[in-house]
Amino acid sequence: MTTPVLQINDLSAGYGRFNVVHDITMHVNNGEAVALLGPNGAGKTSVLRSIMGLIKHRTGSIVVGDTDVSRMPAHRVAGGHAALVPEGRRLFLNQSVEDNLRLGGMRHRRDSAKVQELMGSVFELFPVVERYRARPASALSGGEQQMVAIGRMMMNDPALMLLDEPSLGLAPLAITDMAQALVKLREQGRSILLVEQRVDIALAVSDRIYVLSDGRLIDERATADIGEDGRALIDAYLG
Repeated sequence: MTTPVLQINDLSAGYGRFNVVHDITMHVNNGEAVALLGPNGAGKTSVLRSIMGLIKHRTGSIVVGDTDVSRMPAHRVAGGHAALVPEGRRLFLNQSVEDNLRLGGMRHRRDSAKVQELMGSVFELFPVVERYRARPASALSGGEQQMVAIGRMMMNDPALMLLDEPSLGLAPLAITDMAQALVKLREQGRSILLVEQRVDIALAVSDRIYVLSDGRLIDERATADIGEDGRALIDAYLG
């Protein structure tokens, strides 16, 4: 039996006095890519933020590997358990590409060999990032910045990789490049939980999908069981 790298049981979480997600139970197996789909406002980003310890957890459990991170502060979750590529990338635009990457690898700062190994893996996946390593992040295109954001996550070397709407605002060619990079990470055995509005991208990248609506999970299925364009899924759940 495959061991889950992420196991969420009966999670409810939210902001202030109000829950945004309700009784969520889901998992990501080791080396598996899973997509979380749903309409705007369904609570997808809140699931990712709950895993990272960025919003208030109320009930249930979140286990990454063999560690319950439910009540762990965000900086400890980011200490190897999980790392997030947030919507909008949120790079330090006035800093160089290489400096942005090194910030992602801060937990390895005392191990220069590890930092160089991780940097090499980023450059192997994204040769353009190596080519532009000395440029300020502000000088890069949106697609190139997304490569840097994914590379920054890779530098953390987390057990679980989280991505929030990575295709948002990118040109079609950049979206294709981003999706191919995620497929390569999955093929390398990385565990990925992806929030994505583009159903075609989610199906191309992921082994399984969950569908979220009004803060509750309403469906789970293997991508192999879904037609190529995902039209039935779009019609049923996403309008």
